[in-house]
Amino acid sequence: MNLQIRRFLIIFFIVIFSGIAGQISASQTAPTFTVKTGTGIFQLEDFRGRVVYVDFWASWCAPCRKSFPWLNEMQQKYADKGLTIIGVNVDKKRSLADSFLKNNPAEFPIVYDPDGELASKYKLVGMPSAYLIDKQGVIQHNHVGFRPSKKMAYEASIQKLLDN
Repeated sequence: MNLQIRRFLIIFFIVIFSGIAGQISASQTAPTFTVKTGTGIFQLEDFRGRVVYVDFWASWCAPCRKSFPWLNEMQQKYADKGLTIIGVNVDKKRSLADSFLKNNPAEFPIVYDPDGELASKYKLVGMPSAYLIDKQGVIQHNHVGFRPSKKMAYEASIQKLLDN
């Protein structure tokens, strides 16, 4: 491998892993979005005053399969306390998402982003990507990937925002 390629790869990995070119970070206002659905208009702004967990996922994402049971559990456990989970699917073909959902049902709203407009707004760097937004619309926590070993920490973040 020549020196120029090595330098490029080193800079690339530094940028990606340092977050310089990465996703939107905590303490920033969450980008709003409006999506047309089969039943009308879905807007993030409609959930102001609630804690919102926005989860970007795709049918090909193995960790997404592991996250859905936990997301369903969190939605059931905390919906009455002010939590709304929103799944944002980024598959280009709706049929792929539908097939995924047959095997991994969602007990929370799903919106579709086949053109990647929402993914671009949130500057996604991996799947799944999750954003925990407080009642004022500010991102308080975010993470890429889903690790079962971190479920307690994810839930503690949700509980903390619900208690405020």
